Amino acid sequence: MRGTRPDAPLTAAADDDGFRPAAPPAWMRWLPFAYIALVLLLEAALHKEWAVSFFLIALPAIAAYAFGPVAVAAFTALAILLEGSLAATAHHLGETHHVTADIATALVGILATALAAHRRSQERHLVHANSVAEALMRALLRPVPHQVGNVLAACLYRPSEAGTMVGGDLFDIRATRSGERAIIGDVRGKGLPAVRTVAALLGSFREAAYEAHDLPAVAARLERGLVREAEETRDAELFATAVLIEYDSLAHRVTVTNHGHVEPVLISRGEVRTLDGPPALPLGLGRLARADGPVARSHRFTRGDVLLLVTDGLVEARDTGGDFYPLVERLRHRFEGRAAPGPADVVDFLNTDLPRHTRNLHDDVAMLAIAPHGPN
Repeated sequence: MRGTRPDAPLTAAADDDGFRPAAPPAWMRWLPFAYIALVLLLEAALHKEWAVSFFLIALPAIAAYAFGPVAVAAFTALAILLEGSLAATAHHLGETHHVTADIATALVGILATALAAHRRSQERHLVHANSVAEALMRALLRPVPHQVGNVLAACLYRPSEAGTMVGGDLFDIRATRSGERAIIGDVRGKGLPAVRTVAALLGSFREAAYEAHDLPAVAARLERGLVREAEETRDAELFATAVLIEYDSLAHRVTVTNHGHVEPVLISRGEVRTLDGPPALPLGLGRLARADGPVARSHRFTRGDVLLLVTDGLVEARDTGGDFYPLVERLRHRFEGRAAPGPADVVDFLNTDLPRHTRNLHDDVAMLAIAPHGPN
């Protein structure tokens, strides 16, 4: 998994030419050879008391876990050959029980070969499904350019499971006549249903960003789109947390509406702070609110500042002691009192610092950082 540069495409856990099935662990590939060595050692120590060669009947099944059908068939032939050699050494080659053991080994080998072939077929099917899912997510989460209108931008998508990009995190940024508008969010659910919701939400945003006159109007369009999606999927609990922002380069201000999402973090003049504001219900649950809608709050945003938007997969990442990732504290440790960073600097730092805090992500991580570009 690698970090994104601001001018690089969306990152994933897969290589650029598509997904590949994960290789079995090394110990599993060496297990058949270790098993053969163990049988031979036992035969040398106990050949008079035990017919240890009969243990070789299990060899094809052991090999089927890590090897393909051709290799399993080869291990089957090797097991029968070793059984015959050990029986000949003990002068029992033609005895009925040794012949029976050879037949049993051949039957187990046939079944293990079929099992290995089926496993390979399932792996190819999984590779195809993951490749399609990756293409879909890449089409939805389009690459964020280095510069979008009057802001510089950098992004990162880090899936919780290696080898898959199917998730419910989303982000986008658009340069419009009203200013640069961006969204980051996390939809409820996992897998392909979540991808469908991501597609619906991003589609609504990419239309509303150009047409709505302000951020609450954008949020209202997203709310209506998510309600329609919930009706079509018959999911009464469908919702998405999100942060919407709008940058006004003339006023040097950024406007934020927060819909139950992680607060944005502002790095400004060597200080790091969260942009707290009146919270609103997640998108899709607006019908439960008594107020008219989300309250937009504006903040000064000038050249040298960086605004960071993240999903909860980052702040909820736990270390071995169960502690959450201290986002603001880590950013202060790295950037407070220092020269103004760029969006790529912030994203790259988090991409390298997060693995130091936790080895296993339990949720996808997405982040989008922007900074004003041009004269003050």
